[in-house]
Amino acid sequence: MIDESNITETVRATDISNDKPLTARSVLASALLGMEPPEAPVARLVRLAGLFAINENRARVALSRMVAAGEASTDGTGRYRLEGDLLARKVRQSFSRSATFRRWKGQWTVVVATATAETAGERVRRRRALAAARLAELREGVWLRPDNVDVDLPGWLDGDVVRLGGKLEEDPRALAGRLWDLGAWAGGAGVLLTRLAATAPGDRALLAPGFVLSASVLRHLQADPLLPPELLPDQWPGRELRAVYDDWDRRYRRGLAAWQRSSEVG
Repeated sequence: MIDESNITETVRATDISNDKPLTARSVLASALLGMEPPEAPVARLVRLAGLFAINENRARVALSRMVAAGEASTDGTGRYRLEGDLLARKVRQSFSRSATFRRWKGQWTVVVATATAETAGERVRRRRALAAARLAELREGVWLRPDNVDVDLPGWLDGDVVRLGGKLEEDPRALAGRLWDLGAWAGGAGVLLTRLAATAPGDRALLAPGFVLSASVLRHLQADPLLPPELLPDQWPGRELRAVYDDWDRRYRRGLAAWQRSSEVG
């Protein structure tokens, strides 16, 4: 039986201080997600996997499985590039980091699910897509958010949902507090800010822990509902987390690049 509750790309605040071990696939996917453009030669990906005691054979097998699953492609010259759902996640990740939204005028976007007679797997897939678009479920089949950002849904949902819009009678700040656990997100951001401050991004001994920490921050940013400022609690840490992480990430990427160059020479 599939658990359909709380199926999103978010990270609970209580999970943030204890990162889950990364599999070969998650290491390689996270590596490509962090690259601009999201592609790299296999030799570089194999070396990076080695930071996590993943040998070359396991890394190559994981890459082959990603290609078979439509998550990556290869051009035959040893370069791999993100595709499919992972490439879509890359787009969402970039948007999450920039956190750009328009001025809110009190309007809400409402998405109503109309499809019936679905399987559990189909319902799970739809919930994931709606949550990834930063919609929150008011009640079964009714999802909404302030219209300060565009709601981009995958094409396969076109016949399954109806979009509506307008102002709602309920107090918007109270409604936002019901739809999103803003306190949990803010608490998780505080934990991550503390960890970023304690992790020297240029220390080679911390490259692997830094890689895991970076993935945790990016997942947490994707869980930010990007609400208008007037609907957020006071002292919302979203802007601070992004600014601190951007600076930390620049230094981490320089350290990682230096390690990769030295490992190539070696």
